[in-house]
Amino acid sequence: MGNFYQHYKGIIWLIAGIIAGSIAGLFFGERVQVLKPIGDIFLNFLFTAVIPLVFFSISSAIGGLKTTNKLSRMMGVMSAVFLLTVLISALLTIAAVKLFPIHEQLGTATLTETIVKKPFGDQITQLVTTGEFYELLSRKSMLAMIIFSVLIGFATLRSGEMGLGFAKFLNAGNEVFKNVFILIMKMAPIGLGAYFAYQVGVFGPQLFGTYARSLGLYYGVGAFYFIVFFSLYAFVAGGYTGIKKYWQNNIIPTATAIGTCSSIANIPANLDAAKKMNIPEYIANVTIPLGATLHKDGSSISSIVKMAVVFALFGKSFDSIDTVALALGMTVLVSIVEGGIPNGGYVGELLFISAYGFPPEALPPAMIIGTLVDPMATLLNSTGDTVASMLITRFTEGKNWITTKAAESH
Repeated sequence: MGNFYQHYKGIIWLIAGIIAGSIAGLFFGERVQVLKPIGDIFLNFLFTAVIPLVFFSISSAIGGLKTTNKLSRMMGVMSAVFLLTVLISALLTIAAVKLFPIHEQLGTATLTETIVKKPFGDQITQLVTTGEFYELLSRKSMLAMIIFSVLIGFATLRSGEMGLGFAKFLNAGNEVFKNVFILIMKMAPIGLGAYFAYQVGVFGPQLFGTYARSLGLYYGVGAFYFIVFFSLYAFVAGGYTGIKKYWQNNIIPTATAIGTCSSIANIPANLDAAKKMNIPEYIANVTIPLGATLHKDGSSISSIVKMAVVFALFGKSFDSIDTVALALGMTVLVSIVEGGIPNGGYVGELLFISAYGFPPEALPPAMIIGTLVDPMATLLNSTGDTVASMLITRFTEGKNWITTKAAESH
């Protein structure tokens, strides 16, 4: 019981704050708007910390890479598999949102509308670049900051020994701002509780229907993807033998993912499972640790669900081609950016909110959904790494890799 509390205490306190806020909103109605400044203060702390956090996290990770050609083919296959599976999970969720709309009529109440529609070309230009350096420091330029951080990381890598001092600075900055973020998130139960009270006071009890339907959709799509698509990936990797190998050795990683709610904590269980699946060590030892931070099918599904809910709360349509195309791009970026960052899902939520031009009020609904779907998201993120390793082995070692490796082990 003690271990369970340690792993889930963040979620437990967050849900407690949300419940308390909900009760306050139901009892006091629109009078709870007096609590909104508490939520605003929490959001402002988040917004000010997220830019330096993302900059140091990405630039230090790239700047610390070791250049080698030995694993280049495997890394290329790994990148393709990670990208493809994340996109498949996102497209599946978009189809599910279309078939089972998760929003319901929220009456005449909608959150503050400050979105200005711009031509698609202008949106892309503003997303990936800024005209002035100081504009990179705005939360509205998150994607441009990410691209700049990647450039800084590769420049540090190219500088060799001359750039070692700067690389140390990046690593130190990453460690400091990770802890800044951890400290800020300790205020989340109060900040989100206040904001949820405000939302319930404005929308009334019908708001719960929107959240309930979004959670039902997420867990439904997640379970379907887990059973059907992971089996399909295992079949592509090794036929019926691949399916059997995967599910026989996926029980412990599944239990560990749900028990710890952490992809990082599940790395040892995944490595042990990969060994039993006959995945070569040079593939498993690279793919699984990298996958824990870069490959997140569960986060891909939750990103789409969160976007759909935010669009519904703001009375916007989530089915235009440019909106869906941007959603797919955001989903891939979110799965990459949030890895290695404490509460990284919140960083991803900040990214898509800034990309679509939503105001700060859009963040709490996305954070609440992200918190409530975290166990299933971790399950998909983590156990998806072993089936991805099977696919990578199939396209690196050949279609007979299972029988070949099994013969070598005897």
